[in-house]
Amino acid sequence: MLSGLGPRSASDAGIAAPGTRAIVDAMAAAGSRRIVVVSAAPVGTVPSPGRPHPPRSDPGDGFLMRYLLGPGIKRVLRRHYADLAVMEDVLRDSGLDWTVVRPPRLTDKPLTGTYRTAYGRNVRGGVTISRADVAHLMLTVLDQPGTVGQTVGIAN
Repeated sequence: MLSGLGPRSASDAGIAAPGTRAIVDAMAAAGSRRIVVVSAAPVGTVPSPGRPHPPRSDPGDGFLMRYLLGPGIKRVLRRHYADLAVMEDVLRDSGLDWTVVRPPRLTDKPLTGTYRTAYGRNVRGGVTISRADVAHLMLTVLDQPGTVGQTVGIAN
């Protein structure tokens, strides 16, 4: 199962966690186990009920993202990121074989297939990634058992 569930606007913030709960419940009822979801690069440092004390910074973030851009982005998108952090809690508690893909800013550029990934952290210097490349990675990790229970950063 692939999920790209997320808000399209500020007024839609708060749909990822409840939507993912519904997906997890449906998967459990159907006996499905594998799910790959898209989240966002900054979410690893956002508190949630399941992770009330996340790290202050992501090991993949450089100076600019850690101290200048990151805090501002997290302030502006705090409702979105809080929802995604709870969505990740839902997955961690689900008992499913989950993988979370965490991209930075998404673009509408075409598929390149030449992106960088990092397990358990963001990609150093990663600022953007095309939606097509994120989808490509999601399809790729679907059949990779080594990604189960992992977060995977992706960026160009």
